[in-house]
Amino acid sequence: MEEAKQEYTPLPSGEKNENAPFGVKDKIGYLLGDLGNDFFFMLVSAFLMVFYTDIFHISAALVGMLFLVARLWDAVADFAWGRFIDTRKPTVQGKFRPWILRMSFPLVLTGVLMFVQIPGMSDGFYLAWAFVTYIVWGTLYSTVNIPYGSMASVITDNPVERTTLSTWRTMGAMLAALVINVLGPLVVFVDNEINADRMLMVAVLFGILAITCYIGCYKLSTERLVAQDPNQQKGSMKVTMKGMLKNKPLIWILIASLIFMVNTMLINAVNVYLFKDYFGNATALSMIGLVQTGAVFIAIPLVKPMVKKLGKKETAAIGMGLAAVVYFVLYYLKDLSAIEFVAFSAVGMFGFAFFNLVIWAFVTDVIDYHEYVTGLREDATVYSVYSMARKIGQAIAGGVGGFAVAAVGYDAARAAQTQEALNGIHSLATLVPSIIYGLIFLILVFLYPLNKQKTNQLAVDLAEKRKEQG
Repeated sequence: MEEAKQEYTPLPSGEKNENAPFGVKDKIGYLLGDLGNDFFFMLVSAFLMVFYTDIFHISAALVGMLFLVARLWDAVADFAWGRFIDTRKPTVQGKFRPWILRMSFPLVLTGVLMFVQIPGMSDGFYLAWAFVTYIVWGTLYSTVNIPYGSMASVITDNPVERTTLSTWRTMGAMLAALVINVLGPLVVFVDNEINADRMLMVAVLFGILAITCYIGCYKLSTERLVAQDPNQQKGSMKVTMKGMLKNKPLIWILIASLIFMVNTMLINAVNVYLFKDYFGNATALSMIGLVQTGAVFIAIPLVKPMVKKLGKKETAAIGMGLAAVVYFVLYYLKDLSAIEFVAFSAVGMFGFAFFNLVIWAFVTDVIDYHEYVTGLREDATVYSVYSMARKIGQAIAGGVGGFAVAAVGYDAARAAQTQEALNGIHSLATLVPSIIYGLIFLILVFLYPLNKQKTNQLAVDLAEKRKEQG
């Protein structure tokens, strides 16, 4: 298929190099954006639940309720903010970049406040503090993440370059995971227990790093394209929603992503208890973080040739099938040591790494399909719907994680957990992920419609439609 010549519409500004060719600066800038996001997002995913249960002494069930309520609210905030962004005209600095810079400072400040323990306060105060700071932080996260995710659409309109941005974005997330999951447990746990002072110190440090990354993203990324005039889209909300309902690729990738996020957040929540209580080795969490990041970086050079030969859908499905089998086998291997568990699970991590690496390219495809169906290029709105689905997944996972840990009998007040509770935690960390990965495999194989041939044909059809309209 012949690739269409790329044309840039300059932003209404006199900024130098605004039409500079897409290159390494854009890739590094986009990487820094997700690195900044995940310095706090992954910190929260890895340690906030155990911080609330063991430092604030909030029950696991109440923490689950908090996560559920907050993530559902965040899903609404995502869509509202995405729609708001799509109705804004570009400024001198661009349409999306200014929001990343403006909102990053209150976002990071609220993130640090989540880990502040004020001595002498009651349990009721800590519960209220947790609810307020966590919900505000999640709302502010939407105001940064939605413009960041949507910005890829104005950095370049070349499908290959957008896939490259997806890979660099994933690399940013994995670098944050490497730092947090490998070094975090070594710092925040003292004598196998989380330490409040060290946790706050780490939050402040990662807050400074996050701000630095957001500034780097703002400085290095270039918005080259102007979206459709928002005044021309007046009254298009009905068309947008009808188009989304007709967009089968969007619907199925939303469902697959939602389920995947449930699994990711569940594993992040349960792994702390798995290593701390089941294996009695909290510091081994750093090993699983290192292995997971390593698996992704090993998969990175394999993704492009596999996608070129097989297609995105097919590559992701193979990875999901492998992960499902590995975690199913792990469920029956209950006598492994912590290190043996990490080593065996590395194969499963290598499998689901492929889904992680191509997911943003899936999003690009469904945005293109939305344009083909509706004639509207609404990147922020469609991206916010995708992000909303992920937040719903986080809500379900946060709630299920807390409720499930409580349901299997975990009690923070116990010096040692019962064997029933330990076995339950092991099942949550192995059997449940196996089932979820298997379900995603089935969705990709039998329900997601854009295989390699159909994706290539979509690019051709969309190019012809744009030519007819233009």
